[in-house]
Amino acid sequence: MKNWEIKDRTYVLKNGMSPLTYKIKSTGLLFFDEEKGVNRELRYSTNQRSLFVDEQDGFAKLEHVVFVDGVLTVPRNQPLLQQLLSLHHPDRSNLWEEIDFVQEAMDDIDIIELELEALKLVQELDIEHLEAILRTEIGSDVTKMSSKEIKRDCYMFARNMPKLFIEVAQDEDIKLRNLANRCVEAGIVKLTDDNTIFKWSANSKKIMTVPFDEHPYAAFARFLKTDEGVDVMKAIEKKLS
Repeated sequence: MKNWEIKDRTYVLKNGMSPLTYKIKSTGLLFFDEEKGVNRELRYSTNQRSLFVDEQDGFAKLEHVVFVDGVLTVPRNQPLLQQLLSLHHPDRSNLWEEIDFVQEAMDDIDIIELELEALKLVQELDIEHLEAILRTEIGSDVTKMSSKEIKRDCYMFARNMPKLFIEVAQDEDIKLRNLANRCVEAGIVKLTDDNTIFKWSANSKKIMTVPFDEHPYAAFARFLKTDEGVDVMKAIEKKLS
């Protein structure tokens, strides 16, 4: 077959299927030939040079096609079986797939490099930034943790979910949202029970009103970037220090 690469191939059953043995149908199959515009009967025979019955001659030596523990490895000297599994069998897209070891290696490299990037961020970011990242995962419990515990848990976060860790770390408002949470937890600022207004705890003076249908801490973080909010942020940081 033109452009068919001669190599060993491995196939695995889809959806995590891994029965002790799984036999697939290899005779009495139909394949629609686009060029000829007709359905052609398929029959896998080890002593023939074609899978198509209309191209076979003489006695057909049939053989069962069996996956063992969900896997079937077909050596390079069995191209007909490979072509049946890869190109012609009507169940090929639904029941099994070919393992692309080169692509798997590339995917593994991408994952490893992403993990290394995330772990490097843990080394480079200051503890306040790491606290802000970890708060997205465990909430207010982060305030009870030592800096060593925060860094350890960030390493675990980065290793287990590197892509998410990098996305959170690069969120430009993450530190401001953390500051907003810290000042409320410390009792410097209070949020009304209906989550609509931030006030100074000392005198109940309103700082800002939360826009309708917005997360209060996200709104407060955005407020801290405004001209008015910068002064509030400085006051909060002074009280927290």
